[in-house]
Amino acid sequence: MKKPINAGIIGGAGYTGGETLRLLINHDLVHVRFSHSVSQTGKLVSDIHTDLLGETTLRFSDGETESADVLFLCLGHGEAKKYLASNPPKEDMKIIDLSQDHRLNVGKGIDSWTYGLPELNREAITKSTKISNPGCFATCIQLALLPLAYGSHLNADVHVSATTGSTGAGQNQTAETHFSWRHNNLSPYKIFTHQHLPEIRQSLLKLQPNLANEIHFVALRGSFTRGILAGIYLETSLSIDQVQGLYRAYYTSHPFVHISEKAIDLKQVINTNKCILHLEKQGTRLFITSIIDNLLKGASGQAVQNMNLMFGFEENSGLKLKASAF
Repeated sequence: MKKPINAGIIGGAGYTGGETLRLLINHDLVHVRFSHSVSQTGKLVSDIHTDLLGETTLRFSDGETESADVLFLCLGHGEAKKYLASNPPKEDMKIIDLSQDHRLNVGKGIDSWTYGLPELNREAITKSTKISNPGCFATCIQLALLPLAYGSHLNADVHVSATTGSTGAGQNQTAETHFSWRHNNLSPYKIFTHQHLPEIRQSLLKLQPNLANEIHFVALRGSFTRGILAGIYLETSLSIDQVQGLYRAYYTSHPFVHISEKAIDLKQVINTNKCILHLEKQGTRLFITSIIDNLLKGASGQAVQNMNLMFGFEENSGLKLKASAF
């Protein structure tokens, strides 16, 4: 059996920090040494994440990074780089950044980071000490397209419409996350300009360097708390049997991506680290449905999956989770 490791979390009071805590507290090979929070220092973790009452007596601290083997950065975008600049980690400490601060131009330069999408970079992740965790929309969309890019079959523009739950906007209250606005409502935002587009294209170019077609992405705010459902279509000359074969072959060794022959719905993946894909062909158009939990496979679950790979644990350790189903 592998030796247990010590973990620390920076920014433990938010949504991704809380989800990371929940997973690590119940991971047989991890001891959570500290959870840092500027706003909640000294308070019991279970006073903020009330579902953890009885699970832990840990209190939020102002940081004790010297005691961790792995550090999870669950900070707002732009804050992870600032934190590392002010608090240089030990040389042998592994870091997983859940913000967007290190997702682009990965693997370049002395201070290089590995893009933490296991279904694309599993081998590199096992050898890395610095992981940049992918964005939630980026994960959902990339997993829908990687097999096509791997076979150089992305030869037409890709059209994406994806709806996310309110937790995707983070815990800080805004007009668009207020219950009375969000409930029974639906709205598009960042049309064709979403910040996850560059990392999506970066990954697809790794598999299909000659990719010249556009990805047209419309994001929508949904009237639910968690999950992403992406509907994706493009023109292709491949038959549905050929497409099914490509996807099943590509994901055969990846434990969290599943191909469904039946139409899928979001509750199948909520509270899991799964991505489920459904493929269908109408005429010359291929339609792909991709679903994930934005806080798990789209954030904290994927971060723990990356940690497992970095330390040589079973890839699904601590991630055998039950879907809400109803």
